[in-house]
Amino acid sequence: MTPSAETGFGVDTLRRGIEARTSLPMVSLYADDAELRIVDRNSRPSHPMVLHGRDEISAMLDDVYSRDMTHRLERCVVQGDHAAYSESCVYPDGVRVYSESMLSLRDGKITEQTMIQAWDE
Repeated sequence: MTPSAETGFGVDTLRRGIEARTSLPMVSLYADDAELRIVDRNSRPSHPMVLHGRDEISAMLDDVYSRDMTHRLERCVVQGDHAAYSESCVYPDGVRVYSESMLSLRDGKITEQTMIQAWDE
């Protein structure tokens, strides 16, 4: 068993977090000192948005999960203390958002995440 598997991080855990109707299950997957880097149309690769710590990540996720949209885990691979996943989201008007994330894990918690996302204009 890998260290991450022993402490509960896996595809099913991530799916429950992403597909929940509230941010709490997803927030619980982050370490207190986690760092999230986001690259999208507003935050270019040379200047990504960087969130430090579970509190900043939680505030962003609270905003995302407060919107009327669905979230779906498309694919996920977990290997030791690393994971990668694809997520798709849809607003009621049909606007779609797609993201790819790479994760580093410690003791089954996300410590680093780089997310690249795109959405319909």
